[in-house]
Amino acid sequence: MEITRDFTATTFVVQHNKTLLLLHRKLGKWFPPGGHIDPNELPNEAALREVREEAGLEVELLTQGRPIGNISILPQPFCLLLEDISPGHQHIDLIYFAHVCGGQLNPSEREVEAARWFSWEDLAEETIAEDIRELGRRAIEQYREYAQATTANI
Repeated sequence: MEITRDFTATTFVVQHNKTLLLLHRKLGKWFPPGGHIDPNELPNEAALREVREEAGLEVELLTQGRPIGNISILPQPFCLLLEDISPGHQHIDLIYFAHVCGGQLNPSEREVEAARWFSWEDLAEETIAEDIRELGRRAIEQYREYAQATTANI
């Protein structure tokens, strides 16, 4: 069987030591904001766009890009996941961590049934998939490190 693959970007958004998860209307499961990377769109741009479209929030990625001469190093994802979506179809999912810098939580009614901020402890709920639990906790940890480093530089 031939396998088709799409590239996606997912963003774990952290605020007040909690990460945002959205109850997917069609799948009935909790996920962070994310979706397909559009043609000609950079992965980090897709990560920001998906949060804006699905949750109404403006976010800043915890990793930043930078130029090297004439080229650019893009903001680095925390990791890449290979996800089986259906028989013969997979997603290569670039996972980013971010913090809120603007906007109001306003979930997309078309895609989202509910939105909730999950603490480290809340992520232990049995309704949360193992990969979401582990990555959500890692996002909270990374945000704490980011906030400490940012405060130390002031």
